[in-house]
Amino acid sequence: MSGLAERKRQLVRDELAEAALRLLARCGYAETTVDQIVGEAGVSRRTFFRYFRSKDDVVVQFLGDIGAQLCAALAGRPAHEPPSVALRQAMAVFVDACEEHPEKSLALTKLIWGTPALLGTFLERQAQWRVDIAAELGRRGGLDPAADLRPGLAAAVGLAAFDTALHRWSDTGGAESLGDLVDRAIAAVAPALDASAP
Repeated sequence: MSGLAERKRQLVRDELAEAALRLLARCGYAETTVDQIVGEAGVSRRTFFRYFRSKDDVVVQFLGDIGAQLCAALAGRPAHEPPSVALRQAMAVFVDACEEHPEKSLALTKLIWGTPALLGTFLERQAQWRVDIAAELGRRGGLDPAADLRPGLAAAVGLAAFDTALHRWSDTGGAESLGDLVDRAIAAVAPALDASAP
């Protein structure tokens, strides 16, 4: 497939995902239908199903994309940075996206935590992020996550800190800056994160 055709496919996929996430955030999970999504995006059902198996699949891919961006950002951090600094800077990918579109991000966060099916999807995806982050922290520190507990523990602690900040941000309706909350959460666990370095 040519580069132009692939870019066009990606553009259609992104527009469909954006329309679906907007509707899910505004209307709720149970109330949002594929017909509403295609109407919002201005495409046919056939086009929707060319890219996604279901409305759930939109959320799964969205969460997968976020995890991939987070791990790519972590891999791109300078090698000399302590794990706490590198992980916090990598989390800016997610923080910046939330703060750029706070109303949609707050609605989606509440939707995911309030919908058992979506929460299960989120936790499943986050488990994969934990594996990927542990692998990257291990690579950065010259440690094998299969033989050394430290990279896996650091990944779990870092994600728990992020979740705690995200919950506070959601619970307060965005009254506090998500970036500040993540900074405080990571600072609180920095000694544990940095203990993962050899």
